Amino acid sequence: MYKLKAAEWRPQHFKWEVKDRVGTITLNRPERKNPLTFESYAELRDTFHKLQYTDDVRAIVFTGEGGNFCSGGDVHEIIGPLTKMDMTGLIAFTRMTGNLVKEMRTCPQPIISAVDGICAGAGAIVSMASDLRYGTPECKTAFLFVRVGLAGCDMGACAILPRIIGQGRAAELLYTGRSMSADEGLAWGFFNGILSKEKVLVHAQDVARSLAEGPAFAHAMTKKCLHQEWNLSIEQALETEAEAQAICMQTKDFERAYNAFVAKQKPQFQGD
Repeated sequence: MYKLKAAEWRPQHFKWEVKDRVGTITLNRPERKNPLTFESYAELRDTFHKLQYTDDVRAIVFTGEGGNFCSGGDVHEIIGPLTKMDMTGLIAFTRMTGNLVKEMRTCPQPIISAVDGICAGAGAIVSMASDLRYGTPECKTAFLFVRVGLAGCDMGACAILPRIIGQGRAAELLYTGRSMSADEGLAWGFFNGILSKEKVLVHAQDVARSLAEGPAFAHAMTKKCLHQEWNLSIEQALETEAEAQAICMQTKDFERAYNAFVAKQKPQFQGD
């Protein structure tokens, strides 16, 4: 069977490096705290999909440049346009973002996130959807969808986050949108370890290299079983949340949040 050569891939919207059978994805817009765009969402989704067809990558590390992991969807390049989309466009977008999580969970390679600084919105989802997470004392993880007038159910958060940190803790983070500190994340089981800013990426790559050196088929089977052996399939949860989130994107509160952000003001939500 023909296998794709991951070392030859040249993504346009993030850095990609393969060394010692470890693929490292680096979000590289540090001046904006590494936000995602429509294009980077799609390219990440496609990259994780292609990983099932390659054998020169056996583990993945996901990180960001400039002292931050990812600030979520770009306010001007994503949130602004979403306020003007019709329902057809909105559901296409929420299904695409959900498909990124689906591809991360179904690609056979273990994914390790090295989290520093801001890890918010879709960035928090990417770390959540990874298999292992290592943070720094400075990292702040926020599922902040409610703060822009949207539901906490986004990209599988209501299905996955409670399984990592527990229902009550997940509910608090999803209802309030507050940041989870590094100490909380470690105590609650979100992070597998906390390391210094200088060591977190090195450690994540060391762990990935160790996994890459292990039984690739067995690791893939472990990941497949971890993914499948839930009472509710992630596919069902992703579709439910895609529809709910697309509906939320039609509310006036969502548009108010965007306008307030542009004006550097605190949004005043009215529930409509």
